[in-house]
Amino acid sequence: MKVGMLGLGNMGAGMATTLASKDFEVYGFDLSPEAMARVLEKGVKPVESLKELLDSINILIISLPKAEHVEAAILGENGVLTHGHAGLIVIDTTTSTPETSRKVAAELVKKDMSFADAPVSGGPKGAASGTMTMVIGAEDDVVEKIRPVLSAMSTTQVHIGGIGAGNVAKIANNLLSAAHLITTAEAISLAVNAGVDANKVLEGINAGSGRSAVSQVMFPQWVLSKAYDSGFSMGLMRKDVGLAADMADALDLDLPLSRKIIDLWRQSSKQQLLDTDDFTAIVKYTDQEFFG
Repeated sequence: MKVGMLGLGNMGAGMATTLASKDFEVYGFDLSPEAMARVLEKGVKPVESLKELLDSINILIISLPKAEHVEAAILGENGVLTHGHAGLIVIDTTTSTPETSRKVAAELVKKDMSFADAPVSGGPKGAASGTMTMVIGAEDDVVEKIRPVLSAMSTTQVHIGGIGAGNVAKIANNLLSAAHLITTAEAISLAVNAGVDANKVLEGINAGSGRSAVSQVMFPQWVLSKAYDSGFSMGLMRKDVGLAADMADALDLDLPLSRKIIDLWRQSSKQQLLDTDDFTAIVKYTDQEFFG
């Protein structure tokens, strides 16, 4: 099974090297020569063009920042639709939109190519260790064909439904993550200002019903340590909560608490929280004195 990775950033490089370490034949392409050089020494075979990548593989994995990049890579001039061959399966791990997934899948199927939206959770560390979670939107037969690759890249795979369903689930998940970062920061700020040790109150939360992946993983590793280096940016999370807002608008849903969370993420840019900052730094918007 020959696998190609299009996009060798933090996530794509981690997924590619994980597959290479598990005896898959992995080829990679990225517009950045530096990104290509980094994976070469980890068992991934870099190629000079998308066409060369597609000629070498039967499964293509895409890891790009946004839906528009996915659409351009697949439907654009000299993209996957142009150079891909019959039987190719495209797995998009980008947090994209269900509309984009359905659009590109409809075009690919005309040339006997298949598509799955399979956005991931777990960050660069999970990509590099093969411990991610994937939520999948695809037809049943496609899921079975790609299962060996998905299992090698991640510890958990949840088949949500047809094409686009994976992105719906991922947008919902990231909306919750965005909310939990803020609510957990507020709970810790409340406790600290009441004279309680932050680490101890976090231990109590994680033993109780208020815990989440944010309190169990993000706060100990990246927030209370003030490392703020999870590898996922403020800009990408602002993009993701924007996708949730767009979906709510399209469905004419009120969602008052979610709307407030989305507004807080957008407003945080006024507090010198740059798009390039780590997304866990949103806690500084709650309590600059403690988390800063």
